[in-house]
Amino acid sequence: MLKIDVALIEKVNNRMLHLSNTGIQETCPIGIIDFDKWEWPQGVGLYGIWKYYETNGNPVYLQYLNDWFNNRIFEGLPAKNVNTMAPMLTLACMAEKSGNKEHLALCSEWAEWIMEEMPRTEEGGLQHIVSGETNEQQLWDDTLFMTVLFLGKMGKILKKSKYIEESYYQFLLHAKYLCDRKTGLWFHGWNFIDRSNFAQALWARGNCWITAGIPDYLEIMNFTGVKKRYLVGLLETQVKALAKLQCESGMWNTLLDDPNSYEEASATAGFTYGILKGVHMGILPKKYKKIADKGVKGVVACIDGDGTVQQVSYGTGMSYTLQHYREIPLCPMAYGQSLTVLMLGEVLR
Repeated sequence: MLKIDVALIEKVNNRMLHLSNTGIQETCPIGIIDFDKWEWPQGVGLYGIWKYYETNGNPVYLQYLNDWFNNRIFEGLPAKNVNTMAPMLTLACMAEKSGNKEHLALCSEWAEWIMEEMPRTEEGGLQHIVSGETNEQQLWDDTLFMTVLFLGKMGKILKKSKYIEESYYQFLLHAKYLCDRKTGLWFHGWNFIDRSNFAQALWARGNCWITAGIPDYLEIMNFTGVKKRYLVGLLETQVKALAKLQCESGMWNTLLDDPNSYEEASATAGFTYGILKGVHMGILPKKYKKIADKGVKGVVACIDGDGTVQQVSYGTGMSYTLQHYREIPLCPMAYGQSLTVLMLGEVLR
């Protein structure tokens, strides 16, 4: 295992807090590079800060999180959707610990919106509505990490069984339509209108939300019995496939089954985090730790002198062509930083 120290995590984490757009043409109505925006990359970043705070207890990080949320709330929050829901997981974690009534009330409002007002697909799936796009009748694998983890968390905090059951149902339904039975990997999306998986893209970062999300979801929910058995089975089947596709560098290609697509750091960090955490939780066999160790080396090699994680792809919309994924530009992103922080923190365990 590559030796990891706290200084490296601090460098990567602090670099995330100062990310800004230096010339990328944004496609999202709300910027997804600058860290002072309320969107999904920042939401993943905030979660990385929270998990790191849980590890080290440094009050500086807790103060940063409180200031970030209070400033954004003062400015006014954006419309609710799958992606703007992402910051709420961290706010729920904070509210659970602090008892902050304002924060808890906001989390409760957004969780109830998921249950009662969020657009649905056939069979009651959470439609992947995002800022600027309704994505009618579409399921995307991102939804589970961005929205469903938060819903499950609020179910536990508020002791609302309907939230808990709904969160689990979404895992069942998304797996039904997105998990590739041939490989155990996950397609980026499913469209109920034309009954297709779009380009049938086995996109790396979309898959990493599953690898990272299932251990975290199980940790939040503390499931036993058949629910745990089902989710662990999904995870191990995916990881078994990932082990066969890892590059010599320790990285994974942005299209997992296409060695000619570029190697991508955020997905690699997400895979490595989820695999390591799964091993540490005892839900994945210890043999997979070798795969994770190799992944850590690959990601660390992408960290430059000021802590910027390079080789990270920009936000990636759905497409009917695989070439779309090959051409997504590379640039530093909050989720590249935060998934790396999560990975490095798990190494230190």
